[in-house]
Amino acid sequence: MVEARALVRTDPGAANKRRARATASRCEAAAPVPVAPPHSLSLEDQVAAGKALRDTVSRAHQSHWKRDPGRVDPIEILLAADKDRLPELVPIRYGRMLQSPFAFFRGAAGVMAADLATTESTGIRVQVCGDCHLMNFGGFATPERNVIFDINDFDETLPAPWEWDIKRLVASFVLAARSLGMSDKTGREAARICAESYRKRLRTHAKMHPTQVWYARITDKDFIAAMPAVHRPTLLAQIDKALKRSGSEVDFPKLAGMVGGQLTIRDTPPLIYHPEWTRASEFHAHLEHTFEAYRQTMDEDRRTLFDRYRIIDAAIKVVGVGSVGRRCWIVLLMSASNEPLFLQLKEAVSSVLEPYAGKSIYPQHGQRVVMGQRLMQPASDHFLGWVTSGMTGTQYYVRQLRDAKIKPLVETYDREMLLFYAKACGWVLARAHAKSADVRQVSGYLGSSGQFDEALGDFAIAYADQAEADYEMLKTAVAQGRITVLQED
Repeated sequence: MVEARALVRTDPGAANKRRARATASRCEAAAPVPVAPPHSLSLEDQVAAGKALRDTVSRAHQSHWKRDPGRVDPIEILLAADKDRLPELVPIRYGRMLQSPFAFFRGAAGVMAADLATTESTGIRVQVCGDCHLMNFGGFATPERNVIFDINDFDETLPAPWEWDIKRLVASFVLAARSLGMSDKTGREAARICAESYRKRLRTHAKMHPTQVWYARITDKDFIAAMPAVHRPTLLAQIDKALKRSGSEVDFPKLAGMVGGQLTIRDTPPLIYHPEWTRASEFHAHLEHTFEAYRQTMDEDRRTLFDRYRIIDAAIKVVGVGSVGRRCWIVLLMSASNEPLFLQLKEAVSSVLEPYAGKSIYPQHGQRVVMGQRLMQPASDHFLGWVTSGMTGTQYYVRQLRDAKIKPLVETYDREMLLFYAKACGWVLARAHAKSADVRQVSGYLGSSGQFDEALGDFAIAYADQAEADYEMLKTAVAQGRITVLQED
C-alpha cells in the first residue's frame, strides 16, 4: 500500500455551499409557481401545465452538458467525502474506482450531484434514488417470496428534481457500453431507449389510479418474457438458485464458523474483520441495546419475527464501490432451531444531493433511507429499519445482508441485451417516480414525441466524456501521491 502524502489543500465544502446557494437561486427564479395543488387539478389541466413548462425549459435543452468554469475539482469533492470514512478502508475505495471510468462513475455520486445541480430542471420534484446507475437495479425476493425487478440501492435518496435520476441512469449506459468495448452509437442508443421507456411508462402511470400505481411491479415473468431469448437460461438459473436457498443459509458456511469453541463471523481482512474493541465484554451488551432500539422502528408483526432470533456476533464488512469506508457491519443471529440470519447495519450519512436539493425532513439518515426505499419500491425487506448507535452516535439503516438477490451480469451482455436492460431500467424508474409523486405534469412536459429521448442520448455521451476526464484526474492524483490506493487481488 502506498503511503498517503497529501491532504486536501482547499475546502471544497465551502465552495460547494457557495455553488449550492447560487444553484438554489437559479432554481427559485426558474421554477414555475403552482396555482393549485396537483391533486386539485384535472388530468388534462396537469398535462397542460406540464406542456407549459417547455416554454421555461425546452426538452432540447435537457441535452446540455458543458463544464462550468467554476466547477469544483472533482478530486476535492471525493477527498472531502473521505473525512468521516474509516481511513484504513479508503484506499480500497480508490482501488476499486481505478478499475475503469465506469467504476469511477459508480463511486462518484457526489461529483455528479454537484454537476446535475447546474443542469436544466423543470422544478418538479419526486422522491429520487439519488445514485441511479444501472448496477443499482436488479432482482430480489419480496416478503411473499416472489421475484421482482427494481431499484435496490437508496443510500442517497431524497426529494429532488426528477431529471437527476434519469440523467445519471442514461450516462451510466454509455459508460457501461464503453467498458464492454461497444461503440458510442450503441451507448447512445441504450441511453435513448432508456429515456424513451421512462417517458412512455410514465405516461401510462400518469393515467392510472393511485392504487394501480402503488401496486404496480415488474415480476420475474415480465422481465423474462421481454428479454432476448438467448439470455433467458442464465437468468432462470439465477432465479432458481436464489429461491432454493435463502441468502443467510448460503452465506453461513462462507462467513461464519467455530473459533475457540464459539460461533463467530470469520475474519478475512481487509474485507471482513473484528475491530479490536469488539473483543471487550461490554460490546455484546452494546449490540443488544442497539438492536432493541432498531426493533422499535419495525412494525409489530416484524418484531415478532425478529424476536425469534438471538444475536451471536458482529463484524465490519466492506461493501460496494460508493460505500467503501462507511461503517458497515454484518451481524449474525441464530434462531432456536439454529437457522442463521445475517443482517447488515450500513452507515447512513447526509445524501450527496442535500447541498443542492435541501436537507432531508428526517434528522436520522437511516430513517431517510428506509422511508425513501419504502416509498419508491413496490415491496421491501421484512427487516428494514434504522438505529443510532448509543456508543458512537453513528446512524445506520438495517436490512438483510442478502435475500435472493439477483445481480445483473452486465459484463456478459451483448448489444441486444444491453438495449433491453436499458428499456427495463427506464420502466422501473418511471414506476418508482410515479409511486412517490403525482407525475402528470412531468408526463405532460415529456409529451409523445421522441425529443426528450434524443436530448438524453446527447447528454449521456457528453457526461460520459466528462466522467472519463474526471477518471483521468483520479489517476493523476494517485500518481502525484494525493490519494492512497490499495488494489485488491
